[in-house]
Amino acid sequence: MSLCAVKEYFARFGQAERIREFPVSSATVAEAAAALCCQPERIAKTLSFLQEDGPVLIVAAGDARIDNAAYKKKFGLKAKMLSPDTVEKLIGHGVGGVCPFAVKQGVKIYLDCSLRRFKTVFPACGSANSAIELSIPELEKYSGSLGWIDVCKDWRSSELVLGNIEKTEE
Repeated sequence: MSLCAVKEYFARFGQAERIREFPVSSATVAEAAAALCCQPERIAKTLSFLQEDGPVLIVAAGDARIDNAAYKKKFGLKAKMLSPDTVEKLIGHGVGGVCPFAVKQGVKIYLDCSLRRFKTVFPACGSANSAIELSIPELEKYSGSLGWIDVCKDWRSSELVLGNIEKTEE
């Protein structure tokens, strides 16, 4: 699974042409923001964790970090990120291109509320040089997430200075 798998996935919805490919890396939040000429906060980074029943993806804003206490409260165990050598094997996308689309069966996906302050965000598309701009309702639809969670920190202070904050109800 890779960029090709994500393109095929979005083609089922008539949306494959919206995927952007870059001549430069978009593997990190900073690189993706530079490639897209947008605020780093709007990059929807996908973090991969291992839980007892399998891998979990959490899609969060570019300026958010996992809050270990909130993660433990939500999931009942300590946050344990997947090692780089197991990400592709368990998720279906390599490091730098992990996204919530066209993942392996059994991967659970959650969206962190840090994303809700934006009208649109930019998740990766299976490679270290791709992204797609999605509205929050589109992200909900195409990610197949199990719902919204609040397990990140450090983003609320930047929420106050951004002019494009959009609040929605859970």
